[in-house]
Amino acid sequence: MTSETDGALNPFSLSPEEIRQKVREAGIVGLGGAAFPTAVKLSPPKDKHIDTLIINGCECEPLLTADYRQMLEYPEAIIKGAELARVAVGARRTLIGIEDNKGDAASILSEHSDHFPAAIRLLKTKYPQGAEKNLIYALLRREVPRGGLPFDVGVVVQNVGTVKAIWEAVSAGKPLYERAVTVAGNGIREPRNIWARIGTPSQTAVDFCGGLIGDVNTIIVGGPMMGIAQWSLDVPIVKGTSGILAWRTSAPAAEHPCIRCARCIEHCPMGLSPTQLAKFIQFEKWEQAEKWGALDCVECGCCQYICPSKIPLVHWLRLGKNKISRAKRKKSDRP
Repeated sequence: MTSETDGALNPFSLSPEEIRQKVREAGIVGLGGAAFPTAVKLSPPKDKHIDTLIINGCECEPLLTADYRQMLEYPEAIIKGAELARVAVGARRTLIGIEDNKGDAASILSEHSDHFPAAIRLLKTKYPQGAEKNLIYALLRREVPRGGLPFDVGVVVQNVGTVKAIWEAVSAGKPLYERAVTVAGNGIREPRNIWARIGTPSQTAVDFCGGLIGDVNTIIVGGPMMGIAQWSLDVPIVKGTSGILAWRTSAPAAEHPCIRCARCIEHCPMGLSPTQLAKFIQFEKWEQAEKWGALDCVECGCCQYICPSKIPLVHWLRLGKNKISRAKRKKSDRP
């Protein structure tokens, strides 16, 4: 008799539900940063036909290289985990999207994919190529509808680190108790990728990389565009921690009024109008903000990065999304 954490003698003999159960018991979540429960992603609604599984090999943000290292060092586990995920969702094919500056990773994965219905696709290196909806469009030219999910266009997307964890959980019964983390930035003495146990203090990870250099004044958990600033390193590494960045930066520039240059619109990968959305949110015009697509914002930070007036657009959009989502939940909970 096997326990819930035992691996399968032949993982590919398992049914979709058995695969999902092992993934659920192992506590696997999306390791690209969102940390959405993987077992839920592997359980598409019965009325949604999934024809394509996409494996995201595009690094989610600049400076982060943990996914790249995993593709180089664990190609077989990634390919086999992808096949288990394909079986679980009932897709007929797997596409692995990799940015074209990672050709060596693409070659290594290709060597291990001959016996599986998996194809490697090189994509233009740009940010945010690794965003789920952008990746789907780049590979399949399918647009996820506003307010919809990849299920709605017949797709499930999984990160390369996630499918590696799927293989380890199903084949060896390994729970998700560690993850790859990039420790980098101009304030880190020896930038590197590390395997870290969940719950490890960020300070311990930084010390392992030689400690901080000089007068570091910015600590970010995640990537430089979408990460969350921290007051200190006394925070644990969690399942969604893709990176720990330390910076020596100058004081932030003063905010100025919008000059209507439309650069934020030009650079928004979702085709939104960030400056107009920010105004709706500032004046608590929640219905207008939702109508203009606030919930479609992926918080990539492109608008704020390019804004010459240094308006904290991502701050306002995050606030608006939180307020709108909370109001919708309250409305649905009413008897």
